[in-house]
Amino acid sequence: MRFQTKAELIDGVIYSIRGLTVMFDCDLAAFFGVEIKALRQAVRRNRKRFPEDFMFIPTKSELEESGKISSSPSQGGARNGAMAFTGQGIAMLSSVLDGERAVDMSIEIMRTITRMFEILSSHEELIRKIEGIEKSMKKKS
Repeated sequence: MRFQTKAELIDGVIYSIRGLTVMFDCDLAAFFGVEIKALRQAVRRNRKRFPEDFMFIPTKSELEESGKISSSPSQGGARNGAMAFTGQGIAMLSSVLDGERAVDMSIEIMRTITRMFEILSSHEELIRKIEGIEKSMKKKS
């Protein structure tokens, strides 16, 4: 039996909503080792630290599209008040959550997000190179 690494666990709960890379409060609470209620309370107590580009409340349809909830009535109310955090919001969480595990997990999450951006940027660079080759091939034809 193979165990997942921290990075693999984190990769599995990163979503794209509104063109932003986000993680949900329930997943972050588990990673930080706190109850979801405590995480939400910390955010509410420090609301000024979480502007819209750090944290937002996704709509039900956004949650359904992300696959976080299904459209079935049995789960409809399960995610009331879910919070979606961007990379900056995740970093901010480590400053409002207590505990060594919260800091350690924040570092792991930020490393994973940075790695994802590096992968995306390398793909964009490859696309530009391929497009350049295609243009030069067309000119030769």
